[in-house]
Amino acid sequence: MKAMSFWRRDVIEHALDRETEKATTEQLAWMLKEPQNPRPYFHLAQLLRMKSEPDKALGLLLESVRLDPAFAEAHVALSEMYAVQEDYTAAWRHARLGEQSGNAGAVELLKRYGIEER
Repeated sequence: MKAMSFWRRDVIEHALDRETEKATTEQLAWMLKEPQNPRPYFHLAQLLRMKSEPDKALGLLLESVRLDPAFAEAHVALSEMYAVQEDYTAAWRHARLGEQSGNAGAVELLKRYGIEER
């Protein structure tokens, strides 16, 4: 058991943290280079979601859909986040916007879990 915790803590987690920081730096550079492109905001938000920083992630996703109101993947991610927060009105709003833009994943998820549309 000790060997597994060593590998997980000292090798795997360290490597993942390093790769996450590298990806974060790349997204920030992309945002500086193309501030009107919604994709780096979306990608950075996903990284922050993995790092358990939901408030920052939410702000970046909202900026992403402000820049491109038809960015389906960002609407799906917003729907997921709002569903976790139990803000089902906002979750459904973004689920439907994602669906209108070609990604029905959030609508399917909300229906699967029996969350009524508001």
